[in-house]
Amino acid sequence: MKKIKSAVLEMIVSESCDLFLERSVESVTVNDVAEKSGVGVATIYRYFSTKQNLLEKCAVKLQKEVYENYFRLTGRTGAEKLSGFYSGYIKVFDEHREFYKFISEFDAFVIAEGGALEEYSAGANLFKREYLSAYEEGLRDKSVRKNEDIEIFYYATTHALLELCKKLAVNGKVVKQDDIIEKEKEIRTIVNAVIRSLID
Repeated sequence: MKKIKSAVLEMIVSESCDLFLERSVESVTVNDVAEKSGVGVATIYRYFSTKQNLLEKCAVKLQKEVYENYFRLTGRTGAEKLSGFYSGYIKVFDEHREFYKFISEFDAFVIAEGGALEEYSAGANLFKREYLSAYEEGLRDKSVRKNEDIEIFYYATTHALLELCKKLAVNGKVVKQDDIIEKEKEIRTIVNAVIRSLID
């Protein structure tokens, strides 16, 4: 029975993720999820008391996939691993831009509904641990320079990149200048500047 419940839960989350990525967080209803999943609305509410609960499960699933596919670091030195970490933002943007669009909508929804989510926050720590491990390795192998507050540096640079990727992933223009530069080049410019500040 537990296996069946777990399979139904995974299927609902997977189908929900597809819907949220295809459309938007706001436009997808619990009825839409029930229809796509082939279950009743009551079944959705049996597993998820609110839309926010369902959204968090989707965000956690997508977050884990992005981490596993783009932010598990390889390389001979700490510097190579940190370069790979920052390059992950570009790769996700090139291959799964819809992830950033989803995160932008998810963030706005969560803020409007009342704030931080435990499981999603815990998932974010995976990225930080991977990063700090590569940084420590870089200090040991002398491939990176010492940063007085690497934690602040991590948050400042990753937040800046994430916000830029979210903004550029949302189709539409705010000002005419939004069409001047290729989006990937804009992200790559920030990535290169950050890497140079750690490595040069």
